[in-house]
Amino acid sequence: MVSATGTAWWVWKELPNSEHVVPDYMSAPHPVMIGGEWTKSRAIGDGDGMLIPLEVGQKLTGDGIAYEESTDSVILTTNTKVIHFKVGQLGGTSNSKPFSLKFAAVKQDGKVYLPMAPLKELFGFRSETDAKTGIVTLLAPDQAVQRAEVPKESKNGAKLREGPDKSFRIVEDLTAGTALRLWGESDGWYRAQSASGQIGYLAKKDAELLNVETFTAAEEQDPFTAWKAVGERINLTWEAVYTKAPVPADIGELTGVNVVSPTWFELTDGKGNIRSKADASYSQWYRSKGVQVWALFSNGFEPERTEQALGSYETRLHMIQQLLAYAKAFKLQGINLDFENVKTSDKENLVQFVREFTPLAHEQNLVVSIDVTPKSNSEFWSLFLDRGKLGQSVDYMMVMAYDEHWATSPEAGSVSSLQWAEDSIRRILEEDKVPSRKLVMGVPLYTRLWTEKPDGNGGVKVTSKTMSMDAVNKLIAEKKLKPVYAEDAGQNYVEYKDGDNTMKIWIEDALSVKARMNLAKKYNLAGAATWARSFATGSIWSAMDLDLQSRP
Repeated sequence: MVSATGTAWWVWKELPNSEHVVPDYMSAPHPVMIGGEWTKSRAIGDGDGMLIPLEVGQKLTGDGIAYEESTDSVILTTNTKVIHFKVGQLGGTSNSKPFSLKFAAVKQDGKVYLPMAPLKELFGFRSETDAKTGIVTLLAPDQAVQRAEVPKESKNGAKLREGPDKSFRIVEDLTAGTALRLWGESDGWYRAQSASGQIGYLAKKDAELLNVETFTAAEEQDPFTAWKAVGERINLTWEAVYTKAPVPADIGELTGVNVVSPTWFELTDGKGNIRSKADASYSQWYRSKGVQVWALFSNGFEPERTEQALGSYETRLHMIQQLLAYAKAFKLQGINLDFENVKTSDKENLVQFVREFTPLAHEQNLVVSIDVTPKSNSEFWSLFLDRGKLGQSVDYMMVMAYDEHWATSPEAGSVSSLQWAEDSIRRILEEDKVPSRKLVMGVPLYTRLWTEKPDGNGGVKVTSKTMSMDAVNKLIAEKKLKPVYAEDAGQNYVEYKDGDNTMKIWIEDALSVKARMNLAKKYNLAGAATWARSFATGSIWSAMDLDLQSRP
């Protein structure tokens, strides 16, 4: 037998909570909502003059909004635009041309607020502000949202609650027909946002599903086409230029090569000044042969000057302006970026430089590519590269799949064993999500002659010497060596004695090049890039062309 007290307690427990609550976000005007969540931030101003916090804009656009505290500068970037303005100023630049803002960015209580108008126009997101609650809801383009409503036949409407149970307090009383956006579900309840912008939980029975709401930002006109040779893979070779470019006519036929990349431009100081070794006759000669010229720009592999040059919008723009001027003067079709030996702390600044450079380069019809090392734990040679983010901006990414065993390696080994090269490509495809159509496989045309010298303590001291293909062939002939296939490396190998020293060479030849071309085809890569032209034997070009361009 149940007592009267027990019955009363049971009835009380089963009754829905009728208490109302004012959410924390309503304690001050204009709370900003994204994806059914309060951002813990608030907008300021009203109407067309509304501004949102910098961090909210960054949450919506990712790398699209950058702020430089040292210069109080805001930089907005898309695939086609680079907009720069300073806090408190109406004037700015759009792709280096003057433009004006209707409302300036402001700084309030140490926080930067950005005007909505350029953000909407540039990035295509929508904003809604409820007239009564003042809640600001931001929606990103291409975002799919389930629409719903409180059933029109509902006599008592519905309750939007703090949590997914009727025991939670009421955030808002919803009348029949109230429009809703649904952002998820939990324990049989929808996480919902009402037409007023309020956020809470709604019993599933109180929501009638409607359409899925989507909207798309206006598409950019005439997207840049990086590679116009349909059906043909990129076959690039780097031309290492130490003093001046070689005379192309003296080089001989490079069968199948459709892009040359001379190492012409180098960063010289932290102010962003660039040294040029460009040669107009070299560029003209290759263009006349239908070969594109994508000149290489290097940071000089010097971390201090790189840190300074990447550190501000002004120095980055100075580099960009010089590169664009050189490209125009020498009628280039592309710029290949080669930043190496960089501090990990400069990782984001390198990404920002590429984001600022690419739209302006595309405006000048230039292809933008960047060289990256295989992934490793090396701070100055690998960890500074955000391959995923860089891959979003550049047209092509050259994976320098060589120097597995570098010049001062403590042990002898292949410059690029086949499995290591394949792993280098696969990791970037899988871990960094760089699309295969953007990846170009870097291939060594050089090898190393390794010397293992007894150190007197039972071990060996290892040294190396870089060798070209012709030099290796000459050595093999002179010493009457017979190469054998090293299955673990996927390439030919020779070993011989020089006194007490053991000499080893993992050979780069037609066999190893063919294997790498097969990898490019296996992963449907954009093509191959060879370092460097001067290391090649004459016959390798036609062999590589046949292997690279043939279809499986």
